[in-house]
Amino acid sequence: MRDLLIFAIVFWGLSKTFSSAHVGVYLWTWVSLMNPHRLAFGAAYSFPFAQTIGIVTLISLFTSRQPRLKVWHPESVVLLILIIWMTCTTFFFAINPAGALSEWDRFIKTQIFIFLAILLVSDKKKLDGFIWVMALSIGFYGIKGGIFTIITGGNSRVWGPEGSFIGGNNEVALALLMTVPLLRYLNLQETRKWLKQGLLVAMFLCTVAIVGSQSRGALLGLFAMGFFLWLKSRNKFGTAMLVVVAGITVLLLMPEAWWDRMGTIKTYDQDASATGRINAWWVAFNVAKDTLTGGGANMFTRATFQQYAPNPFDVHDVHSIYFEQLGEQGFLGLFLFLLLGWLFWQRCNRLIRVYKNRPGQKWAADLGAMLQVSFIGYAVSGAFLGLSYYDYYYDIIAAALICWQVADHESRQKPLVSQPVRETLIKSRSVIPAKAGVQWNHPHGSGPSAG
Repeated sequence: MRDLLIFAIVFWGLSKTFSSAHVGVYLWTWVSLMNPHRLAFGAAYSFPFAQTIGIVTLISLFTSRQPRLKVWHPESVVLLILIIWMTCTTFFFAINPAGALSEWDRFIKTQIFIFLAILLVSDKKKLDGFIWVMALSIGFYGIKGGIFTIITGGNSRVWGPEGSFIGGNNEVALALLMTVPLLRYLNLQETRKWLKQGLLVAMFLCTVAIVGSQSRGALLGLFAMGFFLWLKSRNKFGTAMLVVVAGITVLLLMPEAWWDRMGTIKTYDQDASATGRINAWWVAFNVAKDTLTGGGANMFTRATFQQYAPNPFDVHDVHSIYFEQLGEQGFLGLFLFLLLGWLFWQRCNRLIRVYKNRPGQKWAADLGAMLQVSFIGYAVSGAFLGLSYYDYYYDIIAAALICWQVADHESRQKPLVSQPVRETLIKSRSVIPAKAGVQWNHPHGSGPSAG
């Protein structure tokens, strides 16, 4: 039954993609983030959905007549440079050529659709659809995981879909951290009471699932994200109460074993997992110091540890987006990665500054703020997870670029003064007599000043 449902959704979407190319972006985002085929047991499990969606979406560029947005912005230029740099490190300097090529192949396909999203998601309705797809793709696991944590009393960990990018407890927790702010944005825009309340419930269950993952890095990210969610909120008192009540409720659910695990954050030097990560971080630094280009993707192998690790026998995954970029792409790759994040943050700042007081366009400021909160979750929790190539991060960057262009287009179509006020101003000019020496500056040379 699951297989039939997945096939039905994908092929129905593909039939729409030929005339509405952005639907292909929705399908790709859904498959890449949620991995629904990993929940199936039959033919859908191994069917090449991504390849099929990719081919149809590229064909739709020629069959669809929908409006297109500009692709090139400072963020997308830096991203392109990062892609070119990764291509060089993969084909010419990789320590583990087969592993690097595998990661490069996946990353390139992801980035093609990031650029297609910027190009094809061309208005607010499509952008909101894009946000819905992202939020529900990961929110599904949050709702399911939150219910699971409550039922089990927090005695079992929440895991992502097996065989996917977010299969581990740490990885799915980071994805859920990034999702909670997107759910909040949708909640702010929603007018239907039942759906507005449903989104709040989804936010709560996702938070429970994050805690239930027993990921220590995600817990730190949750605290940082909660603070920024309050800081960026319209209603700071209401948001503070929501965060505090949700936090207390969640923590009361968790058993003593969970508290013992979280307590190891203070004693990281006695924890084998933490010391293994630090050993891997030294590998990353030593490789970057030894070669400008880094070691290429998937370079953290036993042979690399034998040559570069303080403890060559403690082979461990790098577990950090920053050290992953440093070791695999060198100092230049890390610089480009950080520059991309900084440009994204500044873009969101401009969205907030320009649109927070504009009637009818507060949605753009809301989205900019929530994208920043999502970024905080990724940046803090990602310090302890090796997900620097994760699709979701680049999706929210695309969302910010789309939002900027859509909001700018809207502002050019609408007057900055609301229509009733504008009409009042026009009428007042016609009934108030002009005094001597006073002239109206009419745009087409009419009125008292004409002639």
